[in-house]
Amino acid sequence: MTSLPTVRTAKKRFPRLAVTALAIGLMTGTALVAPPAAITAHAASPASLPSFADLVEKVTPAVVTITAAHKVTTPQVPQELQEMMRHFGLPDEALPGGRGGNGRPRIESALGSGFVIDPSGYIVTNRHVIEGADEVKVHFQDQTDDVPAKIVGQDERSDLALLKVEPKKPLQALAFGDSDKMRPGDWVIAVGNPFGLGGTVTAGIVSARGRDIDAANLNDFLQIDASINKGNSGGPTFNANGEVIGINTAIFSPTGGSVGIGFAIPSNVAKPVIEKLKATGHVQRGYLGVTLQAVTPEIADSLGLKEPKGAIINAVSPKSPAEKGGLKQGDVVQSINGKSIDNQRDLARNVAGIDPGKTVDLGVLRGGKAVTVSVKLGEAPSGDKDNGPGGSTSPDGKGDNASVAGLKLGKLDDRTRERMGLDGDAQGVVIVDPGKDELGLRPGDIIASVNNESVKAPADVNSQVEKAKKDGRKSVLLLVRRGDQQMFLPLPVTPKG
Repeated sequence: MTSLPTVRTAKKRFPRLAVTALAIGLMTGTALVAPPAAITAHAASPASLPSFADLVEKVTPAVVTITAAHKVTTPQVPQELQEMMRHFGLPDEALPGGRGGNGRPRIESALGSGFVIDPSGYIVTNRHVIEGADEVKVHFQDQTDDVPAKIVGQDERSDLALLKVEPKKPLQALAFGDSDKMRPGDWVIAVGNPFGLGGTVTAGIVSARGRDIDAANLNDFLQIDASINKGNSGGPTFNANGEVIGINTAIFSPTGGSVGIGFAIPSNVAKPVIEKLKATGHVQRGYLGVTLQAVTPEIADSLGLKEPKGAIINAVSPKSPAEKGGLKQGDVVQSINGKSIDNQRDLARNVAGIDPGKTVDLGVLRGGKAVTVSVKLGEAPSGDKDNGPGGSTSPDGKGDNASVAGLKLGKLDDRTRERMGLDGDAQGVVIVDPGKDELGLRPGDIIASVNNESVKAPADVNSQVEKAKKDGRKSVLLLVRRGDQQMFLPLPVTPKG
């Protein structure tokens, strides 16, 4: 078995000057590889290969580069410490923030991609590209100056955002295609801003459909092998007709660069979210108030089910729509409004797609008997992600849910504390999924510290893991709490296969 690399969002965070330097370095430092002298009889002739030049010429004017500026204040170093550092010969650049940066704000920029969907100036991108930005600007390929953009709305659950610019003339816009028609093996073309190299075109195929790369995200991603890298986030993936069938969002890579495994939000998932953002600036989602568990073959056998399908309820939140509707722990939800449910993710996605206030009929197996339970959905609370541990999602160790060293981690918020029966002041990071773990970790275990440093968010765990890697260590020491017990466990910084 092989180890699982980290899933990373495909945005790049660095100043524009640094991008220019990187671009020059790449262009001057890479040797060109000569083509083979002869083509074997088994290879396709050049005339048989498709050309996407006409398509690319048609769509690229509507693909843009997005710069999101963030104000960051450097730490204030006491005057005594500054004098001591200078006494030992350390230059001002060694102080936090560098020369002149002590305690003063500086600007950091995140670069991403986007595309125009309306001639009046509406632009789609990923939420993680513009998250927390103080200023957003858009660069069009046929213009010299960047154009300021307003954030119309953003949705953390789908990782989508909608921007608006005020153009002097109608813009060229792109049309969405039907992502449900895309099959593994179909051609796709990605356009975006990898590493700040705007207007980059790559081609490949759909590698797979329905990929689940993040427990906190409802998207069933398209997997593509067209190269996407940091900076491609929010850019479009086209079908062979030039229609947008996906929005590039993440890559699966041990290094942070493309290894041919990229993920795009399907257009059919994105369209209703974008429409709601355009209309109201936010997205309302239905809410049950349950924690769900997969129906494994063993569970299915114990319940007398022919197939391991459906979602078993392992907890019902107090005073939630589920409790008011009569759902119980141990119920196996097999359908919603007559539509069969494959797994817990399928149920969560269907519930989230229904407006709050509407009543749904759930087909439930309870005590070996099939019953129908009607539940009036509530509205998902702010920060709620999957009727369980909530928080924003980011597959690079940042955010409230993340994958770190093979573990899926979640922030320990008030809802999670209540569900797990923890004290209101309990601190730590909850393990959502231990993955291929050999330490005996379980979902619901709490990581209280890493290398004797207290942790409060997945990003804290990720920081300690990355520090250990830089120090050449093979593992970090976790203090794990389970109920009234606690134990120290060594977690490998590189997950084992």
